[in-house]
Amino acid sequence: MKIKEIIVVEGKDDTTAIKRAVNADTIETNGSAVNAITIEKVRRAQETRGVIIFTDPDFPGEKIRKTIAEAVPGCKHAFLTKEAAMGKAGESLGVEHASPEAIQEALKDAQVMSETYTEEITQEDLLTAGLVGGEGAKERRIILGEFLKIGYTNGKQLHKRLMMFQISKQEFSEALRIVRQEELHE
Repeated sequence: MKIKEIIVVEGKDDTTAIKRAVNADTIETNGSAVNAITIEKVRRAQETRGVIIFTDPDFPGEKIRKTIAEAVPGCKHAFLTKEAAMGKAGESLGVEHASPEAIQEALKDAQVMSETYTEEITQEDLLTAGLVGGEGAKERRIILGEFLKIGYTNGKQLHKRLMMFQISKQEFSEALRIVRQEELHE
């Protein structure tokens, strides 16, 4: 599988994992303090080949993703679930731990976040669906994020992420149906 875009990852181990899974070039941020030189590399890559931001599903990874997305609009985003990114010992989380199949799937599902947001799904919809506040909301958001391929978010971030990815009412309803099915099977 050859990837045209340049993939932004956090470090060398992530690059190694990406190269085991696909034929692609990477830019490494080397930590969450993304410097101006790295931003400039990403900007140039976006202009020439396109960029996929593929960071760890944790707080530092989300910080890097947000920093780059704000500085370089129009990048695609790929997400791994926490389970797919979990190390063998269970204490570390990262792209470097993901299987080649999980990496391929995440890259195949990479999406562009919209820069202009239209609110199709309201905060009220999220509350009614049991995705914010209350028991089981976090678990429902995890399933929703996996199904929609938008990654995990906390309750505050979910509304914005749904708008950024322009998730329609229909997609949202279908995802909620899946969330409810998963809950019944637990």
